[in-house]
Order: sequence, then structure tokens, then C-alpha cells
Amino acid sequence: MPGRLARLRHPMTDIIVEILINFVLPLIIYDRVAPHQGDTVALLASSAPPILWSIAELLRHRRVDALSLMVVAGIGLSLLAMLGGGSAKFLQLRENLVSVIIGAAFLGSVAIGRPLIYQLARAGLSRKSPEAVSEFEALRENARFRRVMTLMTLVWGTGLVASALLACILVYTLSIHDYLIVSPFLNYGTMGALTLWTFWYRRRVQRQS
Repeated sequence: MPGRLARLRHPMTDIIVEILINFVLPLIIYDRVAPHQGDTVALLASSAPPILWSIAELLRHRRVDALSLMVVAGIGLSLLAMLGGGSAKFLQLRENLVSVIIGAAFLGSVAIGRPLIYQLARAGLSRKSPEAVSEFEALRENARFRRVMTLMTLVWGTGLVASALLACILVYTLSIHDYLIVSPFLNYGTMGALTLWTFWYRRRVQRQS
């Protein structure tokens, strides 16, 4: 019974930890460091918990697939953003380049005829069973299936790029403190909206099959 309860609590625990590491800690660190070290140093310090958490999660799962490579790319781009010089505003803009580049990768994968959503979906199925992967791969030659993968990739790419552009606008319209409060809602809201749309669209396609 205790084991079952632990498993039931696990998703909620993950959500709480995500909020603490990606929202609460960065804001606290920035507010404490900025008065003494300045905005740029404070932003660099506040970026550390989310990046370290992403690295820890990647090492914990120990999987190398398309999804993991996306995480690695995001970590790498975030580190590059931290290493560049410039003002605090430019640091915030460079951080948003991560979403722009990933969104552009989605759109670029459509342009070359290899929708990234297909690769990510296959990576997710590979964690379940080889049979599921085989059934999924068998659909590659289906024209309707390819259209579905293409549309989903386009929506994700457009959504990520649009979210990043809106974040760049907010960089210049909000104080750094307020931006640190608003940006997680924008980021999680974008990912939540894209995920909900994906579930809705997938069920719609399944009903029409």
C-alpha cells in the first residue's frame, strides 16, 4: 500500500519540484544577488538551477534518443547564452534564442521532408515496446500519416518561435524581476497549449480513421 501511495504522489511531487527549480529558485536567487552583484551576474546565477536540473534529469534517465538529444541541445544553447558577454537585456534575449532555434529546427525538418514530431514520437514509443515502434514505423509510407506528422511539426515549430518572439518583446517592456515572474507562465503556457492541441488533434485524426 505505501508503495502505491508513493507512486500516486510521484507526478505531483515532480510538478512541485519543477516549479521550485524553474520558477521559485531563479526568482529568489536573482532578487538576492542583483543588489550586490548587478543584473547580469544575478541572471547568470538564477539560470543555474534549471540548467543543472535538466542535466541531472538527463543523467538519471540515461537514454540517448531524439528526445534526449533535444534536451541536450537546449542545455548546450542555454550554456552558450550564459557564456556570451553583454548587458542583462541581451542575456535575456540570448536565452530566448534557444526556443527560436528549436522552433526553427521543427520548421526546417518539415522543409527537408523529415518532420521532427515523427522522430520524437518514435523516441517516446521506444521507451514502451519494440512492437509499438514497429507498428509506428509501418505508417511512414502512408500519405495521410505523413500529412499529420507534417502539420503537427509545423504547429509546434510556429508555436515555439511565436512564444520566443513574444518573450523578446516582454524583455523590453518588463523589469527583469517581473519578467522572471511572467516568463515561466509564458513558457509553460506555450508547452501546455501545444501539448493539449496535440492530444486533441491526435484524437480527431483517430476518430476520422
